[in-house]
Amino acid sequence: MDYHEEQKKNDIKKLRELLFQLPEFCFEYFRGIEPTTAEKTRLGYAHDLRIFFSFLLEYIPSLSGKTIHDITLEDLDGVSAQQIEMFLDYLSYYEKPDEDGAVEEFQNGERGKARKISAVRSLYKYFYKKEKIKGNPAMLVSTPKIHDKNIIRLDVNEIARLLDEVESGDKLTKHQRVYHEHTRVRDLALISVLLGTGMRVSECVGLNLTDIDFENNGLRIVRKGGNESILYFGDEVEQALRDYLEQRKQILPLEGHEDALFLSLKKSRLTVRAVENLVKKYAQTVTQLKNISPHKLRSSYGTELYNETGDIYLVADVLGHKDVNTTRKHYAQIEDSRRRSAANVVKLRKEE
Repeated sequence: MDYHEEQKKNDIKKLRELLFQLPEFCFEYFRGIEPTTAEKTRLGYAHDLRIFFSFLLEYIPSLSGKTIHDITLEDLDGVSAQQIEMFLDYLSYYEKPDEDGAVEEFQNGERGKARKISAVRSLYKYFYKKEKIKGNPAMLVSTPKIHDKNIIRLDVNEIARLLDEVESGDKLTKHQRVYHEHTRVRDLALISVLLGTGMRVSECVGLNLTDIDFENNGLRIVRKGGNESILYFGDEVEQALRDYLEQRKQILPLEGHEDALFLSLKKSRLTVRAVENLVKKYAQTVTQLKNISPHKLRSSYGTELYNETGDIYLVADVLGHKDVNTTRKHYAQIEDSRRRSAANVVKLRKEE
């Protein structure tokens, strides 16, 4: 089965399992939003709604003694906007027992709270529109203000040092160098692809051998939402890929992983987590002050592309942002710097 289809299937299975941990009316809700939402969005909503219903049972007196399965639409209709605001406050810090009975601590910042209130809003909106509840208190609750973070990225010199380290492995530990001997060529190709195209890590691990087009130096990827796109790469990425493919020919993959471009030492498709750990391992040898992830490599590419072209629409298109304002917000610092540099370009009085 195709990697992306496999991912969809797994998300659907996880959602079905979660649905049995939610009130019965949630079956109707998730069927209703299926045509307009992606699998991962629905799965995220299910996780967030489970937290919301657990909060209601714990803190709403009228629901005392009930279980999640006992919650009805009438109960949902009885929740006030103030109680939903209490839920947002609760998300700042709460505790839950894990499967072994040990207490786990959870914290949510403004982004985590915004995602969870979005799930609650979607639920209320659906049943209010269906006229199955009388009110929509979730719409009266403000979304937490999300403050823009400074973009953490590698500068040009750090990128060069990172690629040098992937090739040499000089700063790795003795234990890490043992594995580096077997993964160096693959790791260089993988990190070159991330840095040279700006693709998401999920798009990178989903690459198949048939997705490479050396005639046009393009990589076919599947974006979030399932749309296909072509990202183009330069000579350095081409060379790294060609070197890896020579090595890749000698590997006999596990059954079901024959098409995967990037393979683990176990000869199966690399996972997102594995790539995250791989990037972190090498990045720590280059900078201790920046917490570099695959997403930060994506930001590094976006920054360089914008610095070279000044075209925010091109950056948005290549990065796969549906709304250019998302891109503009992320790279606002660079735009501000460019505007400042323009201040001294225009001279009011020409020197003689």
